[in-house]
Amino acid sequence: MSEEVKVFFDKDADLGVLKDKIVAVIGYGNQGKSQALNLRDSKINVIIGNIDDEYKNDAEKDGFVVYSIPEAVKKADIIMLLIPDEVMVEVIKEKILPSLTENKVVSFASGYNIAFNLIELPKNIDIILLAPRMIGPGVRSLYKEGFYSFIGVHQDHSKMAKKIVLALAKAIGSTRKGVIETTMEQEAALDLFTEQCFGPAFGQVLMASFQLLLEEGYPPEAILVELYMSGEMSYTWKTIAEEGFIDQMVHHSRTSQYGSLSRGVYYVKFMEPIKEQMKEVFQKIVSGKFAKEWQKEQKKGEKTLKMLFASAKKTLLAETERKVREKLRLK
Repeated sequence: MSEEVKVFFDKDADLGVLKDKIVAVIGYGNQGKSQALNLRDSKINVIIGNIDDEYKNDAEKDGFVVYSIPEAVKKADIIMLLIPDEVMVEVIKEKILPSLTENKVVSFASGYNIAFNLIELPKNIDIILLAPRMIGPGVRSLYKEGFYSFIGVHQDHSKMAKKIVLALAKAIGSTRKGVIETTMEQEAALDLFTEQCFGPAFGQVLMASFQLLLEEGYPPEAILVELYMSGEMSYTWKTIAEEGFIDQMVHHSRTSQYGSLSRGVYYVKFMEPIKEQMKEVFQKIVSGKFAKEWQKEQKKGEKTLKMLFASAKKTLLAETERKVREKLRLK
């Protein structure tokens, strides 16, 4: 069993810690834009570091002062890295490290590059994790309501890193809901597990269900609407998150409750093989093998990824879905 998890809320964080601090948000994409706007609404002094592209123009339209990434790093006390993991190593080496002086704070929204030793940072700075469990637009729309985040302290040079990451979490609106303390390694592994184990397993169940019902002669339009296009499934998952996996079943018919609970046992015998397969994939994640594989793939121009994506678009489900979406007048 793991140690008791520490969860923090508004009362545990002090925005005063950020008084007189300049926070540089590096990257004004989905997460960068949302977090920068939330920080500003919390009266934090925010600047943007971005290359000269459409995102820079967007930040300026939103009223932010935008600097080049090296300039933003020089001016800021806290640097929030909100750029994709796959470009972060290069950006840090070329545009951040030369301007990174003692006592600055570097905040990551993903533990990936630290967890798998892809980046080496100096010892005289704070390194923290603030990883929202919500897509960028949701971070913005849920500012007043709150959303979950993972937080962590990887390097505490100032002896203030914990207070700083809690203050940042409060400033973006996350402590209203709750923030959970993890390590960089835990955050990265959990994120990749969802992407590589839970998601694909669920996807294969969906594919098998679609193929079975199609073979049984049911209309593809009806199958896809029943399985997920109606939005009922996504609504159910939302209710599961709010009320719990079992407790939310009261919202379904008694027929549904009985069928789900009594037939669930039929699939128990398949769970151990699936779990073993997941464990094999998971070990490749935590050992760093996947990170090395992905690095090689990027150096090859992501040829395998492009091939896999092209193949996925040719599956029976994808091709049928396109036709059904057109027929149902869905974009």
